[in-house]
Amino acid sequence: MNALEWITVCGIAVGLAMDAFAVSVASGSVFKELHIRHALRMAFFFGAFQAVMPLLGYAAGNTMSGHINNYDHWIAFGLLVVIGGKMIYEAFKIEDVEKKPQDPSSLVVLLALSVATSIDALAVGITLSLVTHHVYIAVVLIGAITFVLSYAGYEIGKKAGHFFENKIEILGGLILIGIGLKIFISHLCGGSTV
Repeated sequence: MNALEWITVCGIAVGLAMDAFAVSVASGSVFKELHIRHALRMAFFFGAFQAVMPLLGYAAGNTMSGHINNYDHWIAFGLLVVIGGKMIYEAFKIEDVEKKPQDPSSLVVLLALSVATSIDALAVGITLSLVTHHVYIAVVLIGAITFVLSYAGYEIGKKAGHFFENKIEILGGLILIGIGLKIFISHLCGGSTV
């Protein structure tokens, strides 16, 4: 991977990890009595799902690549802008009642949270081939960054509460939109995105 690929993949990883980070912050602020093993298990599940989902999306995108080569940049741009916009919208959405996250120490809840926070990664995986040819390195990096940020989010939540939660989702959305714009502009200028 060249430096630009590393930066782009890390940007995607951080953007995708923001949902998991926000859930971890909320969990840490509400469930302060959980042990380190619960925080590590939550981070592991979030990281694993964030790694697997883009790989599945990439596989789906590869099967369609022959049909979408002429407008793949539009698809990448559209998906990343929609996902980023959705993250920003949800960060500003006003809830009538303060939402309390489900107890992440429950395996069923943890699986549900892992799927919910990684659905966006499935769609982003479709565009992954436009960013790098080193997909396996990219998904490991996405998983590792999500793991680290999820664990850090839990620890931050124990100390700082919900203060950062919405701002983090906005940042994640802006990162994904920026990467979508980069792919689109690079394609229009005739440059390669990888």
